[in-house]
Amino acid sequence: MTIELENIYRENCLETMSRMPDDFLDMTITSPPYDDLRDYNGYHFPVEEIADLLYRKTKPGGVVIWVVADRTVNGSESLTSFQHAFEFRRANFKVHDTMLYVKNNPIPSDCGKRYRQMFEYMFCFSKEQPKTFNPITEPTKSAGQKIKAFRITESGRGNVPDEDIGREIKSTRKVGNIFNYNVGTSSSRDKIAFEHPAIFPERLVEDQIKSWTNPGDLVYDCFMGSGTTAKIAHLLKRRWIGSEISQEYVDIAMRRLADHVEHDKILASATTKNGRKASISRLIN
Repeated sequence: MTIELENIYRENCLETMSRMPDDFLDMTITSPPYDDLRDYNGYHFPVEEIADLLYRKTKPGGVVIWVVADRTVNGSESLTSFQHAFEFRRANFKVHDTMLYVKNNPIPSDCGKRYRQMFEYMFCFSKEQPKTFNPITEPTKSAGQKIKAFRITESGRGNVPDEDIGREIKSTRKVGNIFNYNVGTSSSRDKIAFEHPAIFPERLVEDQIKSWTNPGDLVYDCFMGSGTTAKIAHLLKRRWIGSEISQEYVDIAMRRLADHVEHDKILASATTKNGRKASISRLIN
């Protein structure tokens, strides 16, 4: 069976990836189940096999954005996030960047004798050096000033190369790798999305897709959930494909997508010969 784009396959992601050709995906962005969710709605979550298959199916220069956190069990953090990172490195991915996704408005909770948990890890695993990087930038406070004869280095104050002395500081710079987002009902305008228990902030997905892909590139989400990746990829003119084991979540994603793709003359359907695929089929003018 061939893989069709703009589809959510209602199946384990290992099944979907097994039908993909090698070197197929430009980017994967997802948030996997972990810790006590390792058996996801009764389905086993084999991170080792997923990492191996993602490496085979990712193009050289492609990336995987893997958003994961740790639970505290019996007074100790699980370190599941780092276990996942080591599995991806074992599968030959480079750990290109370790970013933080910080929640501006985390759910209030009694944390006991520890500070409030407000972040998740957002690993960027790359197959070789990333081929695309469109950095998000911010204004530079010292824009227009001249570089002086010293700078702060890892070992303290150091000299600036002669050719840089007197050079004008640029007006923008790349943002840091700590990203702040609203979560919960302020993370999306789609009310239907909140029928899913844990949705991606739309801005998180938008920032990462813009950073690591160009229009026309192929984006995959192996745990599609409420369909945020599909929606944002479509709006950014990227191709997309997804896997989702839960029929309930596939239904949520399809209803959500139908609200956003109609203006581009795209039609939603959820019937195929195997009954396991939900598709967004483009109408030909």
